[in-house]
Amino acid sequence: MNEPPEERSRPEAVLGEIAQRGLIVVIRSPTGADAFRVGRVLLEAGVDILEVTGTTPDCCAVLAGLRREAASHVLLGIGSIRRVDDVARADDAGADFLVSPGSPVPLVEAMLQTGRLVLPGVLTPTEVLQVQALGIEAMKLFPAQLVGPAGLHALRGPFPDVAFVPTGGIAPQDVRRWMDAGALAVGVGGSLAPATLPSDADTAGLADRARALLEDLSKRTA
Repeated sequence: MNEPPEERSRPEAVLGEIAQRGLIVVIRSPTGADAFRVGRVLLEAGVDILEVTGTTPDCCAVLAGLRREAASHVLLGIGSIRRVDDVARADDAGADFLVSPGSPVPLVEAMLQTGRLVLPGVLTPTEVLQVQALGIEAMKLFPAQLVGPAGLHALRGPFPDVAFVPTGGIAPQDVRRWMDAGALAVGVGGSLAPATLPSDADTAGLADRARALLEDLSKRTA
């Protein structure tokens, strides 16, 4: 495992940055090279929080490559962490935050031991209670499309102290609805960032979509 994270990478600081910026773009690609190309375009478009999924081959090498390209304020995480063994690799790669699709206790405990921000996946009140019992108050609502903004709003009733980051099946044009329903931030994946960029037109389209979403979010926080 790495040494304890620096001050800016402490969980509370990273969570505060995520709350302020409001958007995590999730990259899931068939190859590491594809993921790196997608991530680089997103960085150039101004996206400053990226999550590279653990199902992407060589995800940790992708994160390291993007780190070299990124400005110092950019946050980079590893997502889709499903096994305890994956946690150490993500930590050693220097991920600012760790995300899992579910919340089995041994996995979440291993993530917590890194000292990094963790966002375990939850969908039901029982899962929220289970994660809360481990001392965690920020969670990934996944797959968010199954409950919609109304489902998030309903969860916020009994859990007003939980910071939810809905992810999964969210289109860029729906981000505002999720924020209005009480999301701390929103994770957007394939609807914004394609798995591959086979042409210059695809690259330009991704950059345009990313800039448009960032502009819309900036109006919300202005």
